[in-house]
Amino acid sequence: MTAIENQQIEATKTFVQNTLKDAEGGHDWFHIQRVYHNALLISKRESVNTFVVSLGALLHDIADSKFHNGDETLGPQMARTFLFQLNIDSKVIEHVVHIIENISFKGGNEKQQFRSPELDVVQDADRLDALGAIGIARTFNYGGYKNRKLFDPSIKPKLDMSKEAYKASTAPTINHFYEKLLLLKDRMNTKTGKAIATKRHNYMLGFLDQFYAEWDGEK
Repeated sequence: MTAIENQQIEATKTFVQNTLKDAEGGHDWFHIQRVYHNALLISKRESVNTFVVSLGALLHDIADSKFHNGDETLGPQMARTFLFQLNIDSKVIEHVVHIIENISFKGGNEKQQFRSPELDVVQDADRLDALGAIGIARTFNYGGYKNRKLFDPSIKPKLDMSKEAYKASTAPTINHFYEKLLLLKDRMNTKTGKAIATKRHNYMLGFLDQFYAEWDGEK
């Protein structure tokens, strides 16, 4: 990247840190930072525009719709306005906006409307942060934030939800493993992402085995 692009990246980091200073713990600056680092790691083995990947990773959750009454337009709008103020090329801005609009998991039946190698990288980086030990921590943190049950054996996971049903779900936190997290390993885009995801996926399976053993009173 050029010196100017590096300066723009640093300005974006500052903007995101300030914007998300009071965010829920699983979607705060530290989440963004982890996704950014994962994206740079994956980029080393992919033919991508690192500047676009960096901006996409840093801005992908600038206004997550979960915390803005389901509004999926706010994040792209905020990103576009901010990047325009940095005098970034319009094609780069639109690419980053498309990444933000298409990165999220929206339920098992939702089809992605945009593809690019850069989106593939940022999407993998974001999904990796939903897996493994940190993924487990984030899942229960959000469940607590929404005052959801840990687990209820009478409420079964739903794997065929529409986008609207997925967004409106109030199911116990354990269900989220089956409705999203355990599905991600097979939806990774890059070789690096798949390798890391497999390790984290297996860790979550071990956690679930232990959870059910303890739930049933086994030693």
